[in-house]
Amino acid sequence: MILRLSIILVYLVLSVKTSFAEDIPIIVIAPSKINQSYSTVGTSVTSLNNKEIQENGKFFLGEVLNDNLPGMNYFRSGGYGTVSGVQLRGLPKRYSTVYIDGVKMSDPSSSDNSFYFSNIMTSSIDKVEILRGSNSSIYGSGAIGGVINIFTKKGDYKETKINLSGGSNRTDNLDFSTGNSYGNHSYFIGINKFNTDGISAMNDEKPTNDDDSYKNESLIANYSYQINNDSILSGSLRYSDSFLNYDEVTSGRTDENNSTDDDELSYSLSLKLNKDKFNHTLSYNYTGIDRATKNYLNNSKNYYGYRDSINYIGNYNFDLDTKIVFGLENEFDRAKFQKDWPTDYLESDEAIYSQFLDLQFRPAENLYSTLGLRRDDHTTAGAYNTGRITLAYKIDGNSKIRSSYGTGLRYPTLYDYFYGTVVSKKEDLAPEKSKSFDIGYETKLDEINTDLIISLYKIEYDDALEGWQSNGWKIQNTTAQIESKGIEIEALYKKSNKFNVSLNYNYTDTYDGADCDDPNVGSTSCIDESMVRVPRHSSNVNLSYKTKNNLKNILSLKYNGEVRDYGNGNNSFADVILDEYFTADYSLKYDLLNNGEIYMDINNVFNNNYEQAFMYSSMERNINIGFRKIY
Repeated sequence: MILRLSIILVYLVLSVKTSFAEDIPIIVIAPSKINQSYSTVGTSVTSLNNKEIQENGKFFLGEVLNDNLPGMNYFRSGGYGTVSGVQLRGLPKRYSTVYIDGVKMSDPSSSDNSFYFSNIMTSSIDKVEILRGSNSSIYGSGAIGGVINIFTKKGDYKETKINLSGGSNRTDNLDFSTGNSYGNHSYFIGINKFNTDGISAMNDEKPTNDDDSYKNESLIANYSYQINNDSILSGSLRYSDSFLNYDEVTSGRTDENNSTDDDELSYSLSLKLNKDKFNHTLSYNYTGIDRATKNYLNNSKNYYGYRDSINYIGNYNFDLDTKIVFGLENEFDRAKFQKDWPTDYLESDEAIYSQFLDLQFRPAENLYSTLGLRRDDHTTAGAYNTGRITLAYKIDGNSKIRSSYGTGLRYPTLYDYFYGTVVSKKEDLAPEKSKSFDIGYETKLDEINTDLIISLYKIEYDDALEGWQSNGWKIQNTTAQIESKGIEIEALYKKSNKFNVSLNYNYTDTYDGADCDDPNVGSTSCIDESMVRVPRHSSNVNLSYKTKNNLKNILSLKYNGEVRDYGNGNNSFADVILDEYFTADYSLKYDLLNNGEIYMDINNVFNNNYEQAFMYSSMERNINIGFRKIY
C-alpha cells in the first residue's frame, strides 16, 4: 500500500500546477533550534498559533493537539487531570520529547523518563511546533518519534487579558494575564486556576465509584532585557501545582484514598549575543517534578525528579542560503523514588554531554538541504552518534516536495538501572536506536483555495529495553523489532474569511515487537501486533463558520478506529481490543465590542460512551460557558 501511494504522490507532484504565494513567510524553530523559513524545511513540522489554540475551546493542550494535528494520538485515563500521553507516529509516549520555552520536560523519576500532558493548560500558550520523525541529531536522547516544542507568551506588546468560565461537573476556570514592553524591558505574567469535581475515572463499579476531583493552579512568567543592540538577557518560569483524586484500578477496593499531588517547576535563564554573522546563546535550564501519591490503603509514596542543563548554541550565517548551527549541551538528571522490590528509597543520577552540528545550504536554485551530526556521551551507557539529512525542493511558487532521513537513540532511564532487583552490570544496557524516513508533498490549490499536505513515513528501532519474562523480568536489551509506518493527510479549505474546513487523516501500521517478540509471550497477550492505544485509522474534521452578526460556529468531528490495549488485574492482565468511537464537539463564540467575547463549548455532543484506555471512563457530554476580554 505504501508503494502504491508513493506512485500516486509522484503523479500529484508532476501533474499539479498552481501558484504558491508567500506573502507572509512562516517562521519555525523546531527543525533546527533557530529561526527557519517553513518553505525551506525538509522535515515534517506543524505549527499552531495562539489564535488556533484558543479557538479550539479546550482547557488542556493535549486535547487541542489531538483535534488539529496529523501523525499523533492522544489518550487520557478518565476525566480532566488523569494520566494522559501523546504518541507521535504510532510510538509510545516515551519516544516523544517535550520542551516548554526550551526546557526539556521529561521526568527522570518516572519509569520511562516520559512527560505526561495531564497538567498542561492552554492558557498563556503562544505557539506549539511539532516535529515528527527521529531527530536525535538536534534534540538528543528520546527524540525518536518526534519533538513537541511549546512556547509561552512574551511581553512583546501591552495586553491584559481575563478569561472566566464555568460548566458541567462544577468545573470552573480562571485565566488572567498581563504583559507589556517599555524601554529595554518586557514582561509577561499569566495565572491560571482550574477546578472540577470530575467524573469517575474507572467504569468497573459505577454504583460505588466516586467522582475524581482535580485542581490545577499554575503560573507562567517571562522577562527580557535588551542590554544593547547586540545582546538580550531573558528568563522564563513555569510552575504548576495540581491535585487529583483518582480511582483504584482493582475492583472491590476503596477509591477514597487514592490521590496524587504534583508540583512541576521549570525555568531558564539565557543570554543572547548577536555580532555580525555570528549568533550565540548561553542558557541554564532547570526542571523539577515532585509527586506525592497515596494508594487505596492510604500509604504514601513520593517521587522526585530533577534536571539541570547548561547549553550553548551558536550559528554563523555565510549568506542568505547557507548557515551552520552548532552547540554544546550538558544534561544532569537525578531522581529519588521507591524501588518495586525491596521498597526502600533510592537516589540516582546520570549525565549526558553532547555536541551537535547542523549545516543548512542550497545546492541548487530550488533545492534546500540540511546535514546534521550529533555525539551524545552518557556517563554509564557510553558515547553514540546520530545524524540526519533533509531535502526540500520547491517545484514552483506554490508547491514543494520534502524528504528526510534521521537516526535516533534513547538511553536507559534511571529507573531501568534499578528495576526490581538491580541490574547486575549497568554498563551492559545500551541505548535503543532508531531509523526514520519520510517523504512529503505540499501544495496550495488556488482554484479551490485549498492547502494540501501528504506525508509517508517509516520508523523502526531495535535494542529495545524490556523486562521480558524470558529474561527473568530484568531490564535488558532484547532482539525485539519495532516498526511504525503510515500516511498523514492534511487539507485546509478556505471558502472565505468566514468559512473554512480542515481535515486530518492518519493511517498507522505498527508492529510492537517489544510485546510480541518475547519467546514466553502468552496466548492472552499481543492479541494484535500493533502498538497499544494507536488506531490504524483516525481522522479529524473541523468546520468554522462566522455569521454576519459576529457569531462564530466551530464543529469538530473525530473518529478513532479500534485499538489494542493492556488488561489489568480485573481480567488477569489479558490484552483487549477497544472499540472504535466517534465524537463531536461544538463551540459558539460571539464577538463583543472592545475586544470582548462570550463563548459556549459543548464537548461530546452526542454523549457517546467510549474508552481511550481499558476500563477507564470517557467524558460524558459537558458544557462550559465563559467570557473573555482583552484590555
